[in-house]
Amino acid sequence: MIKSFSHGLAVVFSTLLGTGASADEAEGDMSVFLTEPTAVESFLWTNRPIVVFADSPADPRFIEQMELLERDETALVERDVVVLVDTDPAAKSDLRTSFRPRGFMMVLIGKDGGVKLRKPFPWDVRELSRVIDKMPMRQQEIRDRRGDN
Repeated sequence: MIKSFSHGLAVVFSTLLGTGASADEAEGDMSVFLTEPTAVESFLWTNRPIVVFADSPADPRFIEQMELLERDETALVERDVVVLVDTDPAAKSDLRTSFRPRGFMMVLIGKDGGVKLRKPFPWDVRELSRVIDKMPMRQQEIRDRRGDN
């Protein structure tokens, strides 16, 4: 299942995408078209994935994290963020194999594919934006938008 917010923030429910859902089947306006949503490598140099893990979609920390992300989705879209969600440990997804979460975990990955942040508790978009805005690639993006060289 792929869910898209009004401003284009793509949330990928990776444990349900094993069915081969394509971007054409996605609902709404997406900022990223996904064909291999569990492969973080597919976002290299184009997006900053935030991966949210939980052992169940009913986990209060998971619910809080998703609410925090939805509150300021515009800031995430501006920073080229795509959110991947894995709430099924039994599926043993590629994401779980790579990051080995224990219960709830949020991981921020840079456009270069490197892990920039791991947190065992929810973070709001303001805190995430600060981390992203300190990244050299993001600083270059800001300069490019302003026309600075």
